[in-house]
Amino acid sequence: MATDRPERPLARVAEKARARLAGVEGDGWFFAQIADQVAQRRVAQNLSQRELAELVGTTQSAIARLERGGRPPRIDTLLNIADALDCDLAVELVPRSSS
Repeated sequence: MATDRPERPLARVAEKARARLAGVEGDGWFFAQIADQVAQRRVAQNLSQRELAELVGTTQSAIARLERGGRPPRIDTLLNIADALDCDLAVELVPRSSS
């Protein structure tokens, strides 16, 4: 028996939040950019995912998940990764245009 259930309001809110995090107008996917930068910097420093994970205090699978663009990492994890890769983490709030 197939029934069409209306989408729950909380599910819609969560989907909107995921879509907002995923898309940054004009710049592509925000977390994908970070993932690419982490991978590039890690390779440039001749570190394996496991070695970076040890420096950061996380697991190799967490680093792999980040580099694949999986679930966005917590800010403290990003700060630890930046420190391990001898980088500064810069986050910028940019006002939306009022069109």
